[in-house]
Amino acid sequence: MGFTISDDLLGTFVPIFVYWFYSGIYVLLGFFENYRLHSKKDEDEKNLVSKSTVVRGVLFQQFIQAIVAIILFKVTGNDDGSVAVPKSWPVVVLQFLTAMFVLDTWQYFAHRYMHHNKFLFRHIHSQHHKLVVPYAFGALYNHPVEGLLLDTVGGALSFLVSGMTPRVSIFFFSFATIKTVDDHCGLWLPGNLFHVLFRNNTAYHDVHHQLYGSKFNFSQPFFVIWDRILGTYLPYSLEKRAGGGFEARPKIE
Repeated sequence: MGFTISDDLLGTFVPIFVYWFYSGIYVLLGFFENYRLHSKKDEDEKNLVSKSTVVRGVLFQQFIQAIVAIILFKVTGNDDGSVAVPKSWPVVVLQFLTAMFVLDTWQYFAHRYMHHNKFLFRHIHSQHHKLVVPYAFGALYNHPVEGLLLDTVGGALSFLVSGMTPRVSIFFFSFATIKTVDDHCGLWLPGNLFHVLFRNNTAYHDVHHQLYGSKFNFSQPFFVIWDRILGTYLPYSLEKRAGGGFEARPKIE
């Protein structure tokens, strides 16, 4: 009998591997100063937390997420232990879109509330904004409570509401992880399909991390629907930055 790994375990740990692998690529690309939204000097001087602290914080959040994922897969799995087989491709596509909408909706309202509630911002969400200059592996650097409420609960809801199987979730959460890392990478690279296909992208989220944009662009990680509908959309223009690279500047439409 050959060695096999269950969909449950793959759905739990593949997105974690993808997070660090994809982040590592951006660490290597970060030396291309002409494509950065902030200089390397600003990244080192303006951020209020060390990279070693960020790594520890992300690993702790992923540990909690892994526990919740294992429990979720166990509770929702088939009683006889059989593997749930994904349905037809149109159904899988619909599940993807549903999960994207559910995750976006949950994160928009929870994220926005954490900005408008002074206690929650001061004691919880401000931890993420210690990264004034975002970088790839800081994407999931949050207070543990925020990591649980926004990311873990949001992910669980998108899984349950969409009705996807653990096998489909491997691909969905890996995709969501890549998108989240990309939004925080701080690089505007030519040919990046996320920048072409999504208005919610690296520059869009960078605006939110700046002081002038902290009350705008709450949407994450896929669309800008809720920002558009509820008046928190702040458009930007991408300008050449003195010394090389780019800068996202707010503009009035």
